[in-house]
Amino acid sequence: MSEMTTNQSRDWRWWIGLPAVFLLCYFLPVGQPRFDQAVLEAFALVRWYAREHVILCLVPAFFIAGAISAFVQQASVLKYLGPGAPRWVAYGVASVSGAILAVCSCTVLPLFAGIWRMGAGLGPATAFLYSGPAINVMAVILTARILGLDLGIARAVGAVSFSVVLGLAMHGLFRREEQARAAEAAGLPEPTGGRPLHQTAWFFATMVGVLVFANWSGAEAVTGWSAWVAAWKWRLTGACAVLLAVVLVRWIGLPWRRVVAVAAVTTALAWLWPEHPQISFAVGSLGLAWMLARGEGEAREWFNATWALARQILPLLLAGVWIAGLLLGRPGHEGLIPEAWVTRWVGGNSPGANLFAAVVGAFMYFATLTEVPILQGLLGAGMGKGPALALLLAGPAVSLPNMLVLRSIFGTRRTVTYVGLVILLATLSGLVYGAWFQ
Repeated sequence: MSEMTTNQSRDWRWWIGLPAVFLLCYFLPVGQPRFDQAVLEAFALVRWYAREHVILCLVPAFFIAGAISAFVQQASVLKYLGPGAPRWVAYGVASVSGAILAVCSCTVLPLFAGIWRMGAGLGPATAFLYSGPAINVMAVILTARILGLDLGIARAVGAVSFSVVLGLAMHGLFRREEQARAAEAAGLPEPTGGRPLHQTAWFFATMVGVLVFANWSGAEAVTGWSAWVAAWKWRLTGACAVLLAVVLVRWIGLPWRRVVAVAAVTTALAWLWPEHPQISFAVGSLGLAWMLARGEGEAREWFNATWALARQILPLLLAGVWIAGLLLGRPGHEGLIPEAWVTRWVGGNSPGANLFAAVVGAFMYFATLTEVPILQGLLGAGMGKGPALALLLAGPAVSLPNMLVLRSIFGTRRTVTYVGLVILLATLSGLVYGAWFQ
């Protein structure tokens, strides 16, 4: 009976979906100047995004996120959120967990459910629930790189602060329930084994160095020590890459002949085409992927985790860029949506504009990183900086699918309170940030 019901449900989807797709194709306004221009803007934005951000920014970020999945023990992070941990430790770890766990608002739910059912406190668990998707290291880097350093810093500081404030507020509002629940809470299991801490620290430091220096802004846009770093950015990037090669041989166990061969080819390409660093960078990244794919144990696990992230995120990201270009165009170029509409709803820094941006962001689902190109198009179309921050702080952390699942784990009252606090804090942060930069 259940199988028949499922088949009938699928049939109804086809009955509704096929005519809808046909009508959409039939009435496409091809030939209309605004539509044709919007399609061109969509592809232009995708091309710009692929050239400027995928190779130098996304590719190393994928390798870092994959290494986090392969080498960082989840139990080592989650144990600090237990009810027996000191409050400053629990909230401190929970508030920065997003820098370790590169997850979206839906992916974080199984992790949250696990620590919640194992007895983690309501406050640290809520801080972890918000921080996991909100402080995604790739998203923060992309925000600073594409939308501006000030908005990237505001997003990082706001997300960390939000997680602590949300946790403390939820703990205070449900204090009585927490006292009864804490008496029966079970401790988290202790992690065993693992790589020495100094090896893990050096390993991630070399990869972060490659990512940071390769994406450093041009010397014409900065002054002082930043200008010096910009002038030496590729030498610094190469130095970090050499240190990473040493780590790959000594601690990851990759064959040194392969590492030297990839390094030699990458260096030769850098000397031949110094004006096109993306070429050598792409070849070096492909070489690293090839070595990891042919490796065993940790190396193979690192490759699998990196490839899974890239396969899941990159198509959605490029699709999000294309849709953003179609609807909103590039900065200074209109898409389907006129700039006047954007200015009317989220322009300026009024309380209504910030609240509208926070509510829309909270109910929309943003695949990891797709909020950045969408915000880029909105800012170019006239969106105020305050509403932009409000959407960044509310959007990636919660969504309608997230709310539906969270209600089954958390209960209706806690879920409604949590979502309401996120919207309220995002709106207030947008107002303050917008007034500061007005």
